[in-house]
Amino acid sequence: KKPVSDWYSPPAMTPIAVYQVGVASYYGKEFHGRRTASSDVFDQHGWTAAHLDLPFGAIVRVTNLENTRHCIVKINDRGPFVKGRILDLAQGAAKELGMIQGGTARVQIQIVKWPDRPP
Repeated sequence: KKPVSDWYSPPAMTPIAVYQVGVASYYGKEFHGRRTASSDVFDQHGWTAAHLDLPFGAIVRVTNLENTRHCIVKINDRGPFVKGRILDLAQGAAKELGMIQGGTARVQIQIVKWPDRPP
């Protein structure tokens, strides 16, 4: 499965595009193959994320503020349900951000594309 960044080239980001800053964590094998809140099958190696209120299908750029690495993910689940966290990433995206060893990282979320809405 290709990362979102392989098929979607985001527009240039501007400071006004920052949606949220906070702590992200990741989840993996314990949920691999199970359905997400959006009914997608969770792939621990994928480039997806869980957010409490962003709409399913939203494409966001996540930047690890500790090392400036970033990736593009699709919101397809709800969470995290741990106080003080704003995003739960699939393990594949967390690996790209360099946050596997620490388990969490301070990140910035930027909206790249809102999901298509029915007419």
